[in-house]
Amino acid sequence: MSVDNKSGNLVHKKIDFAHILEKVRVFAPATVANMICGFDVLGFAVDEPGDEVLMYRVAEPGVRIRAIKGDAGRLPLDPQKNTVSACVQMLLTDLGIENELGIEIELIKHMPIGSGLGSSSASTVAGLFAINSLLGNPLSKEELMPYCVEGERLACGHGHADNVAPALLGGITLIRGYAPLDMVRLPVPEELYAGIVFPQVDVPTRDARQLIKEKVALKDAVTQWGNIAGLVAGLFQNDYDLISRSMHDVIIEPTRAILIPEFYAMKQIALDNGALSFGISGSGPSVVAITRGQEVAQVVTEKIQQHLSANDIDSFKYVSSVNIDGPKVLPFNA
Repeated sequence: MSVDNKSGNLVHKKIDFAHILEKVRVFAPATVANMICGFDVLGFAVDEPGDEVLMYRVAEPGVRIRAIKGDAGRLPLDPQKNTVSACVQMLLTDLGIENELGIEIELIKHMPIGSGLGSSSASTVAGLFAINSLLGNPLSKEELMPYCVEGERLACGHGHADNVAPALLGGITLIRGYAPLDMVRLPVPEELYAGIVFPQVDVPTRDARQLIKEKVALKDAVTQWGNIAGLVAGLFQNDYDLISRSMHDVIIEPTRAILIPEFYAMKQIALDNGALSFGISGSGPSVVAITRGQEVAQVVTEKIQQHLSANDIDSFKYVSSVNIDGPKVLPFNA
């Protein structure tokens, strides 16, 4: 699907104020960007962790942050600086109703910031999905996507879509191009699982991106192209052996792995215990084992956690199938 850049041409959308909801609660999932070999062009959503947004319609016009929970005070309450409120404000402005509607937002962070699991993406997607739901769903997901990408630009300085696209659309997504944004949803093999471990070390996204070389050797580029093509073919053919052979990163991983303690030891543990592949989730420090089946993912993550613990490194783990649905509205009092 091709998506035009955010253009401000949404004023033709007619909002029925009589049917705007008073409140809505939305969950949006974490994501594994890059899918090991597809830097900035591949990503998939998982069932957990994720973030929640509780959104309320209020009398006073404007967008405000009522509260943020689970962030240890790290995120700004200023609505102009918080990506969730800033993107909601942009959308309301483009709809031409920024002076007619009052919105207050509670952001609940269930996932760690700086984890490499698309923390800012999950929050932004939850916020935009929530405002669209509150308004009666006047916009398609494709129309919401440019605002999600803008949220990434605000959060980390680079408007990439390999986190926000799977978070919003669900499943596995290929970002074919950015001018205009062109996304392809890929098939999801039924037994494909992710075993994710988040070591408690700090790897800021901006720092991780600065380590990446601007030029790569042609032989490495050819290898990477073949791996991405092989992975896509493996997904279409439901061929786990081809998926395994293809999920290798010769360009980004060798540089970013330096920032993640025990990376190669964790990788060996994953492969020795049946993982199809192993690599870095997004910019790290989270790592991901791609497996065939839940049981293998459980074993791999447990053994990696044991190894990290023996080296005095705390960690969280998550085991999930690929989340094919993306964000969802939750019962408000659940």
